[in-house]
This record gives sequence, structure tokens and C-alpha cells, in this order.
Amino acid sequence: MTTYADPGLRHPSESERWQGAAFRAELTAWVTDVVGPPTSVEPTKIRPWASVWRVETPKGVHFAKQNCPTQAFEAAVLEELAALAPHHVVPVTAVDRARGLLMTPDQGPVLSETAGEDIDTWCRVVSAGAALQREVAPHADRLAAAGLTALAPADTTAYVEHALDRFAAIPDGDPRGMAPEDRDAVRAHLPVLAGWAEQVGALGLPLTLVHNDLHGNNVFDRDGELRFFDFADALLMEPLAALFIPLNMLAHGLEAGPGDPRLHRVADAALEVWSDLAPAPELRAALPAALQLARLARAESWSRCLPPMNAAELADWGDAAAWWLGSVVLDPILGELAE
Repeated sequence: MTTYADPGLRHPSESERWQGAAFRAELTAWVTDVVGPPTSVEPTKIRPWASVWRVETPKGVHFAKQNCPTQAFEAAVLEELAALAPHHVVPVTAVDRARGLLMTPDQGPVLSETAGEDIDTWCRVVSAGAALQREVAPHADRLAAAGLTALAPADTTAYVEHALDRFAAIPDGDPRGMAPEDRDAVRAHLPVLAGWAEQVGALGLPLTLVHNDLHGNNVFDRDGELRFFDFADALLMEPLAALFIPLNMLAHGLEAGPGDPRLHRVADAALEVWSDLAPAPELRAALPAALQLARLARAESWSRCLPPMNAAELADWGDAAAWWLGSVVLDPILGELAE
């Protein structure tokens, strides 16, 4: 039985640990074992859910990362992806699965810095992302064993009921909580969610990797090949869910409505990869529902990120998981695509 995240748990602060001398010493010792003594180990990003460190050594520049315990599976997942689809992900220098540590070589600037964020670039991102999904879909069991949570269309109702129960158990006044009226609105929407899940499930697409944060800052262009990274938010889902973040970001950036042809063009670039498994009109018709269900993936990943947050961090991000769960009642970002 799948175990889903509990946003009401409290864990020791990871960001405080990562800023301490003990962790720097631990990380430096691991780096030394892997690539030799570093000349520099400096943090580039410390968040409640992950820290990233730039490591300079005589052998070159690397980036080391450790996620919070509830997202520590990324190291194992990236190692599996590098074995299954090496031309679609960043190369791996080293992984320590027990500690959730991973190290990758410097790949230069990210795609959004080298190619911008025009429609052609978005089409490249979603098409390459779908190609990665297609390549690893036969190995979903390996990714599940590495730690990815599965959230199939058929799991939708049970997942939402579970999440609502978890939020109801959070004490009043806790920033992670969900207002009773918001919980009631989502519960009343369950029949609609079930209908969406039935429509998406009827496509018969396989469960596969859903990056859950797919955009130009999480991919490099290496000699014409797009290589993805940052899989800490990932889940195993039906593949169309991966389009939610790209289309949501694009819709907001362009102030585009659900009928905007630019959104449709980007969506089609990914749907083409799956058009031999389901008829294109059915893919287009089910996509708005798939995008709505993808909001649950955002709720799940934020629920994983909340437990190690301290009081100040919860003041900034504590309502994120509840907001995403509640967002399933919002209007779809994309209308049905025309032929």
C-alpha cells in the first residue's frame, strides 16, 4: 500500500543542520572520498527541503546536494535514471543512497539562461521530458523501489480523502492547516475529481516519471541534448501530469487563457510522444483533466517538504500544501484542444 506524506509531521530543522560546521565537515569528508580533497566547498542554495553546494577540486567543479529525509530518494532516483536514460539526465559523479547525498559535474548554464523561454524552447523542454518518460516507463518498478511515490488516476479519491484527513488533524492556528471551508469545498468536488480520473485513466497510458517541476531552470542543453535534473519533487503518475508546471508557468507568464494557441502548441509537442498509445483526439480531450489532477502532485511534494521546516520557514511556506490541494477546485489552465 502506498504511503503518502503527512504535512502535519514535525522533524528537526534540516536548514539549521546544513548551516552548521558538523555538516560541512561531513560533506567535505564525503567529497574527499569521491573526488579527492576539495579546494572549495560553498553553499549555493540552502532551503528547508534541500541544500546544494558548489565543490571545486583539482578534477573540476561539481555540485553536491542533500535533500530533507522525506525527499532523500532523489539520489537513488537520479542514479536509476542515469542508468536507464543517460542521455536525458545529468551525469552522476557519486551517490550515497543511505544519506541521500548526490554529486553531479558542473554542466554550465541552465537552458533558460542559454535559450530563453520562448515557445520553441518550451516545446523542446516538454518534448524531451516526454521522451524521458517514455524511455523509463517500462522500469517504473525500479523507480518505485528507489523511493518514488505512485499516484495513479485510480488512486485519486483515496489520495484526496487521505490528505483531507491529515489536514483536519492539524491544530487550529498552525500555518500548515487548511481552513474547514476549503476542506469542504474539496470534499464536495470529489465526484468531479473521480470523473477526471476516469477519463484520464481510460487513456491507458503507463505510470512513469513525472518531474513535477519541469521548466528551463531544471535542464541543461548539452550539444543539442536536453538533460534534466532536480527530481526531488517527482512522483510516478500518468505522463500527461508532467505538463502542468510548464503550461501553468507559461499561462501566467503570457497572461494566456485556456484557449490560447501558444499553450496548445506546447502541449501538442508532448502529446505527440504518446500518440501511438492513445488517439490524439482522446489525449487532447483528457489533457485538461490530467492537468487538474496534477495539482495533487504539487500538494504531495509540498507535504513532503513541510516536516523539517522551523517556525520562520513555516511562516513563509507552511500553507503551500494546503493551497495546492485546494486548487483542484480552480478553473483549468487549458481548455480542450481542437483538432
